[in-house]
Amino acid sequence: MAFLSDTLSRVKPSATMAVSQKASELKREGRDVIGLGSGEPDFDTPDNVKDAAIRAIRDGHTKYTTVDGMPELKEAVADKFARENNLAYETSQITVGSGGKQVLYNALMATLNEGDEVVIPAPYWVSYPDMVLLAGGTPVPVEAGPTTGFKLSAEALDAAITPRTKWVILNSPSNPSGAAYSHDELKALTDVVVRHEHVWVMTDDMYEHLVYDDFAFHTVAEVEPALKDRTLTVNGVSKAYAMTGWRIGYAGGPAALVKAMAKVQSQSTSNPSSISQWAAVEALNGTQAHIDRNNAVFKDRRDLVVSMLNQANGLKCPTPEGAFYVYPSCEGLMGRRAPTGAVMEDDEGFVTALLESEGVAVVQGSAFGLGPHFRISYATATDALEEACRRIQRFCGAVS
Repeated sequence: MAFLSDTLSRVKPSATMAVSQKASELKREGRDVIGLGSGEPDFDTPDNVKDAAIRAIRDGHTKYTTVDGMPELKEAVADKFARENNLAYETSQITVGSGGKQVLYNALMATLNEGDEVVIPAPYWVSYPDMVLLAGGTPVPVEAGPTTGFKLSAEALDAAITPRTKWVILNSPSNPSGAAYSHDELKALTDVVVRHEHVWVMTDDMYEHLVYDDFAFHTVAEVEPALKDRTLTVNGVSKAYAMTGWRIGYAGGPAALVKAMAKVQSQSTSNPSSISQWAAVEALNGTQAHIDRNNAVFKDRRDLVVSMLNQANGLKCPTPEGAFYVYPSCEGLMGRRAPTGAVMEDDEGFVTALLESEGVAVVQGSAFGLGPHFRISYATATDALEEACRRIQRFCGAVS
């Protein structure tokens, strides 16, 4: 369509949202579908957070706020960074957006020029490359496959950096793999970036609190203080506090970058919802007891899914350190015939046949830049997960 911009032609719709939409459509048609595509906790928002939002409404906190976050929330974010990450930020170094995605997008829009490169470990969250493209930059995917635990190696990072590199994006724990970098693994990467003085780091810590088996979370600017002035530390309340629909993300970084990001936001959405901001203040400042409770459930679900998938013909499923995803390989089924009769040439063929045969909706690994794999979100009811895994086992057992 000639009316649409050339920029739009360079990007794709979100594959994860497309899978969730397809699953919803099939359910409306009466199909028995279990959707495992959505990266959204099935737990409810904690009551203290909901109560804070209700108070905000009743107290009349329903007006515009500062474009990139009201002072009370910026102070809560700064306190969080100091308390949990040993990072000292002034409120002038804090930005708040309508979800972590907007914060990331603002940073890319504020900094990228045509031809600037952004190094992105693959597999990656589906939106990273397309946001880079929308901002006029060039995404540079670097494979971080199963042999390195789905983590970028220092050698691969060093080889990917060129004079045009502006950012490296790191996501730990990762969407889609659940892989998380240890302190030493991050230090090896930061040692590389320190040597390349023109390169900045955008670290997406959205799944910070969702880690298991005594894994200790660390973030880039904490591990290497020399990079603090070249790091944007991004986080939000969506995952740990089951607040996906409230749309609050935040970040800490150099004041000049934060100011530039606010300029972008001022001409797009302006301030995030005032009510959501007050709820986020309570989420960050209030009790954190629900996190351990929810994580215990997530860990049990992770162990269930990993065990059942590894019993399925042709699948191999590593055990991730965090988030609420697994990223199994379906390489053992490629080139074989699904129960539908279709030959599965790639992971997209696998997930399509699985949905048609068994009504289980998952996302193909190629959407995340690395196949043949698929992503399962285990942020859903345990009985539904168990049934979905039984269906996957049945499907794989029927492949010829």
